[in-house]
Amino acid sequence: FARAIAPIIGEKEDIPAPDVNTNGQIMSWMVDEYAQATGEFQPGVFTGKPVDFYGSLARTEATGYGVATMAMEAAQKLNIDLNNVTVAIQGFGNVGSYAGMYIEEAGAKVVAVADHTGTIYNANGIDMKALMEYNKVHRGIKGFEGADATENDILTMNVDILMPCALENQLTSKNAGDVKAKIISEGANGPTTPEADEIFFKNGITLIPDILANSGGVTVSYFEWVQNLSRYNWSFEEVQTKQKKLMVDAFEDIWALAKEYEVDMRTAAYMMSIKR
Repeated sequence: FARAIAPIIGEKEDIPAPDVNTNGQIMSWMVDEYAQATGEFQPGVFTGKPVDFYGSLARTEATGYGVATMAMEAAQKLNIDLNNVTVAIQGFGNVGSYAGMYIEEAGAKVVAVADHTGTIYNANGIDMKALMEYNKVHRGIKGFEGADATENDILTMNVDILMPCALENQLTSKNAGDVKAKIISEGANGPTTPEADEIFFKNGITLIPDILANSGGVTVSYFEWVQNLSRYNWSFEEVQTKQKKLMVDAFEDIWALAKEYEVDMRTAAYMMSIKR
């Protein structure tokens, strides 16, 4: 694949990054193949590489960190105290797990998690780091002792914040009316249909769209590329600080635009894109 696309990509052309079912090792193989195909070693041609092979610190955590950060910003705007907040997460891969870990660190309680193996619930909160360790070994959350299995639908649970971090088209006209969360922070790409968007807006639910909420990954991919071009590495804290500043600034701009034109945040995000 890397050899086939080699003629149309490059450090100053198009730069691919990892997504579902790809990881740092695969990205480093691609850099290697690209070098063989072109005769040039350009580490910045792919992002999401391992840290010890021209990758960036804080890249693995970036998307989930951004999803959690955007949910926290929305909670602040709505005067919701994070220490009294409950969260449900659909999907516990790279994005969902780090989103859960960071929002838990901020004081929220993650009470429900669902993945391809099932749904688990604990009213007192699920220990995110313990679940991440369990998930690494068992490749799923089923059987985790710190929570009970439940048949309830993760998307319509009675929580304050919902994070759909799995696949597209999960929130539709069929279930949007039953969603009880006050804030939805989209970790997946396209988890909400346009019909569901309308229902959420009408019901006063704040939805942070994917192009803002999960932009942390591509933001830190950009930082990785910048570091590759200068052959220089930033610290973990430096990367996260830069990511947070960019995302919070974008959130503020989009929030203000949404209020000014009385539209939902997805529409405001598109308006901002066109404006820029």
